[in-house]
Formats: sequence, C-alpha cells, structure tokens
Amino acid sequence: MEEDPTASIAQYFKSLKDPRIDRTKRHSLNDILVMTICAVVGGADGWVGVEKFCKAKEKWLRTFLELPHGIPSHDTFGRVFSMLDPEAMSRCFAQWTAAVAKATCGKLVAIDGNPFGLNCHVERNSEDLKSVVGERE
Repeated sequence: MEEDPTASIAQYFKSLKDPRIDRTKRHSLNDILVMTICAVVGGADGWVGVEKFCKAKEKWLRTFLELPHGIPSHDTFGRVFSMLDPEAMSRCFAQWTAAVAKATCGKLVAIDGNPFGLNCHVERNSEDLKSVVGERE
C-alpha cells in the first residue's frame, strides 16, 4: 500500500478481515479499531481502560464514528481483538503508523516509550510498536 499520510485509519485497516458472523456485529470493526487506537494513545491500559476512555470521550468519538449502538463493552473489545489475525493486524498497524510518522517527521511524540517517528528515514517494523497494541488480557 502506498503511504498516504493524510489517509484515515479506516483506509489502512480496510484489508483486515472481520472474523465475526454478520448477526453478531453490533459495532463496526472500523469503529472498534479507531476507538481502541484512540484509547491506547490516550493512555488506556487493557480492555476495561479502553471502554472507560471511550465512554468518557463518547461525544468526541461521535464526531467521526458511527457508533449506532454506543460504546462496546470491554468484553466486546477483547473478544473482537482476540479473533483478529495478529499478523494482518500488525501489518495494517505498521503501515498506518509509518504513514503517520512520515507525515509528522520530527514532530511525532513517542507513544510507546520508543523514539518512533523521530527519524523518518529509519525503517521501523511492527515489533517497534508491540507495547502499543500488545496482548494485555
């Protein structure tokens, strides 16, 4: 995928297969992914933390997400992420973060304790980001 620093999160994760059966999808995969990324960047730790963050920021999240059934429970976040293909998720996340790093070269603050994005000429991989989306539960 060509790196487009103006691309939405949805663009970089559209190839990620939603493993849920249609009748159980109350929340879109895009909404779940975006909420989780926002929550983790905002300091959430674990699925309960993701749910709490999203409930606290629901009004803001509704400005750019559909959320027809509100904020998913922490169990829903955990269940959906446990079903995702970890390699595909890692690839999508790495592509998106590479685009963000490219767009913000020299201005990106590390979100996982590592200097990701401080040098846009250095190739990074998903291992550099493991603490951002690491398995917590």
